[in-house]
Amino acid sequence: MKPFDYHIASSLESALSLRNESASYIAGGTNEVDLMKKHIHQPDALVDVNGVLSAEIRPDNNGIEIGAVVKNSILAEDREIAEKYPLISEAILAGASPQIRNMATTAGNLMQRTRCPYFYDTALPCNKRSPGSGCGAAKGDNSHAAIIGASSECVAVHPSDLCVALVALDAEVRITEKDGSEKSIPFTDFHRLPGARPQLDTNLPEGSLITSVYVPGNEFYEHYAYLKIRERSEYAFALVSVAAALVLDENNIIKNARLASGGVAHKPWRWEEAEAFLTDRKASRSNFEEAAEICVDQTEPMEHNAYKVTLLRGAIETALVHCMDFKKG
Repeated sequence: MKPFDYHIASSLESALSLRNESASYIAGGTNEVDLMKKHIHQPDALVDVNGVLSAEIRPDNNGIEIGAVVKNSILAEDREIAEKYPLISEAILAGASPQIRNMATTAGNLMQRTRCPYFYDTALPCNKRSPGSGCGAAKGDNSHAAIIGASSECVAVHPSDLCVALVALDAEVRITEKDGSEKSIPFTDFHRLPGARPQLDTNLPEGSLITSVYVPGNEFYEHYAYLKIRERSEYAFALVSVAAALVLDENNIIKNARLASGGVAHKPWRWEEAEAFLTDRKASRSNFEEAAEICVDQTEPMEHNAYKVTLLRGAIETALVHCMDFKKG
């Protein structure tokens, strides 16, 4: 790790003024410090924003606002979140480890970078780490790579569990830009597909700060499930994950559906065609199987990760079946 300056921001304005191309924001640091240790990211300065961003969870009449530096463990255990937005709690508790959750923040979770082995090994080519060097995984070990939305420049996947729940729940990311103006970005638009510029993970404007995440009120608190398939039970990222939630009427007709996945793309992936298929249909195993088939038909697996398609099909079917078991009260 190279030497760096460390600044503690005294205000939002000072944080924005201290940030430049050679400086990075830091809160929990659970990903940033790893990147610095491995010489993947070597900023000249870190700007600590813990004291200037919200660590509060604030419900209102239309939804709930989650401060940028709320710790993942606090968020998962919050009563309002657990009762009205349980998919968020389930996703967080499926991720990382208690030690990481006690340090990791909401905004940091959104900004974490891929765990692709080619990205983490500086001796190997990686367009995300070193643009123009090539994508080593494309023709190398792509067993953990994307099965949808990839490009010839990058086949990496996004690692977050929390983000899968947030994209399913139509969240929005609230930011303050470099000039002090405020803006909201729909969660579906916040993360990017790699395209020709895989070094860019998000559509967050340069120098901007995430101030909070807002989740609108919903009825997805009775029938929901978060399923994560990984190689070991701790310290492992998803091979495939599924966030599923249903709103049912008294006859078990699906009035609204949400279905999203992690471990399959460069961004948390929303299966909108499958959601549309499920709406106004009976909650039945046959319809769940057909919804899963709609999803897997869109995938384009690579040489070494076709197994993910099978995992995805089963995970979607299982998560939807589990939705029928999660009934509040």
